Amino acid sequence: MDVKYTLENIAPGGRIGLVALATDFNSETDLRRMLPAGVDLFTNRVLNANPLTIENLRAMAGDITRAAGGLLPGLGVDVVIYGCTSGTAAIGSKEVERLVQIAQPGVPCTNPIVAASEALRAFEATGISVLTSYTDAVNDAVASSFKAEGFDILNIEGFGLDDDIDMTGLPLAAIAEAAQQICDPQADALFISCTALRSSLIVQELEQRLGIPVVTSNQALVWHCLQLMENDSLVEGFGQLFGKDLAG
Repeated sequence: MDVKYTLENIAPGGRIGLVALATDFNSETDLRRMLPAGVDLFTNRVLNANPLTIENLRAMAGDITRAAGGLLPGLGVDVVIYGCTSGTAAIGSKEVERLVQIAQPGVPCTNPIVAASEALRAFEATGISVLTSYTDAVNDAVASSFKAEGFDILNIEGFGLDDDIDMTGLPLAAIAEAAQQICDPQADALFISCTALRSSLIVQELEQRLGIPVVTSNQALVWHCLQLMENDSLVEGFGQLFGKDLAG
């Protein structure tokens, strides 16, 4: 066969590697709907188990390096996401980054705690209300993580769920109603925690109703990845965050 061709770059805007939970039902779909043209997502999954208790979340640490190593081996990615907010809180953000970079040395790494913290700083927000899908024990770990990042957690409320599939099944109307119920009037921003929630779809609606910025786990991850890749593509329909740059 004599066919002349030049190979095409299928992700000219950047390659994002996602370490997703084996039980995750939402992240890939949610992240992809926010990605601008030319940026693509490549996934491997880390072993985990429901229920999402602190003990089960911490147990994921032993498989993160293997999962990160399976992201486009031989080609590589521009940034790696560890896609679990509660898992990051349970294991520790710095430890998650260390485990990823054993397999992906020198590649920027983000996770929902780091990404959301950077997003909140971009809004110069300090007092935060937090809505989650989690149980009280997991909420305590998430709140501690954000306090360690320097934020004042005015309140944190959860739906009390411990299964990823149930979390993804939460109706958007229920998330929106809960957000309005729990958001402290003094809050500078609302953070909706959990990559399993489809909450990115109602960010703009909530920002209009609440009159403050709304940050979600997956929305913050996409924004932070684009910032790390220095990709300034326009992303519309997912809130004020995509008009912000990383805080100096």
